[in-house]
Amino acid sequence: MSMSLDGFIAGVDDRPGQELGLHGGRLFNWLDDRMSPGVDGEVYAEALATGAVISGRRTFELAGRWNGDHHDGVPILVLTHSVDPDDVPPGSATFSTDVLACAAEAREAAGDRAVMVHGAGAAQALLQAGQLDELEIHLVPVLLGAGRRLFEARDADHVELELVRRLQGRDATHLRYRVRR
Repeated sequence: MSMSLDGFIAGVDDRPGQELGLHGGRLFNWLDDRMSPGVDGEVYAEALATGAVISGRRTFELAGRWNGDHHDGVPILVLTHSVDPDDVPPGSATFSTDVLACAAEAREAAGDRAVMVHGAGAAQALLQAGQLDELEIHLVPVLLGAGRRLFEARDADHVELELVRRLQGRDATHLRYRVRR
């Protein structure tokens, strides 16, 4: 997840035509170096080496459903509150309303590769269900001031994280945390 220093993954008013919200595109300036041999290119290549994607429904829709292919034809599992039987997602995408089943299916599909998670709602649901092993945050030195937060208020339980990697790119610090159980 690319995130501003003040905790936002999209600016205000994220909607079709302004998918990252007002000024939210700044969170992805680090991708300008995605084809470089440097840190940003390394992190991007790791993302493309994942074996499945879990996405929240809102992210999936705002991304134009990735035209059915997030990358390399990997399965896309869309975590949603409800499924309209007449809504058939494109390509390798499927809808799921069960967090545990979605996580299990993604892990099985990914095999020995990692599962990428897109969207605050999906990440929060997986974390709450104990199904998120790691968090990778691309911390961008901007303050959006408002928008969509990666983490909203949670119940009284707290989550402990262990920093396992920190890489400094041109426009982002790439942080990887292991979720401690």
